[in-house]
Amino acid sequence: MWSVGTPSYDLVILAAGMGSRFGGLKQVQPVGPAGELIIEYSIYDARRAGFDRLVLVIRKDIEAEFRATIGRRLESRMAVEYVFQEVGTDSARTKPWGTGHAVLAAKTAVRRPFAVINADDFYGASAYQVLAGHFAASQDFAMVGYPLKQTLSEFGTVSRGLCATDPAGRLQHITEITKIQRTPAGGGAYQDAAGATKVLQGDEIVSMNFWGFTPAVFPQLEQLFADFLAKHGNDPKAEFYLPTAISTLNERGAAKVALLKSSDAWFGLTYREDIEVTRSALRGLVEGGKYPSPLWG
Repeated sequence: MWSVGTPSYDLVILAAGMGSRFGGLKQVQPVGPAGELIIEYSIYDARRAGFDRLVLVIRKDIEAEFRATIGRRLESRMAVEYVFQEVGTDSARTKPWGTGHAVLAAKTAVRRPFAVINADDFYGASAYQVLAGHFAASQDFAMVGYPLKQTLSEFGTVSRGLCATDPAGRLQHITEITKIQRTPAGGGAYQDAAGATKVLQGDEIVSMNFWGFTPAVFPQLEQLFADFLAKHGNDPKAEFYLPTAISTLNERGAAKVALLKSSDAWFGLTYREDIEVTRSALRGLVEGGKYPSPLWG
């Protein structure tokens, strides 16, 4: 058991993605005014909120490049441990099993409350602050959500976890939706399993993979992943999505998940065309006094 109120948490960053739509490792793309990476802004914001240890989930085949381009930047800022997400030698897959499996890879490295984020997403300082405040008061899991309209790309489709809430605003379940296209009105549109077009207004809260957990989540994810493999283990395209897994736990009553909201904008790298949008957003934040430049002085 941890000491309630002690601001000392882990930050787990999922960085094993293939970057197929981006065309390479998004994690090493300079976007800050002084060449900073998105992951560096995440570290900067997390440190100020009480996250003092970093667990990086990567693939073995990118370890050398990752350590050379990112690891050496981060290891001087925070204690860092590397863990590896692998598909296993008995699988025909060439890509990792998904974000739920990536979190499982961190099991041996985490012993206290922790946040989970993507390596190529900018979440803003308030996301870490509201999660740290939640950890100080509760042992429930948590998710920091964002309005859909803040998370769509102008350059192609995206996948998002659509959150359903009760009248009090508590998280009920998450539906993973793929290939959401931005509409001229600022919302999104996608096709359901039957091929019918569905329209989203844009104010819907979606999961951007910013989560807060305690180590109690690991045995729960292990059981769900075993169930997933039993059903989909022979499907090379199936993915064990973290939002879907947590939604299942929530619906079963096996976990309580608080839905938190950030007051900051989200942006990230999905396509190469997103690079300039991200650079412009970061320049605006620096010019507005939110971050120093260079970030680390």
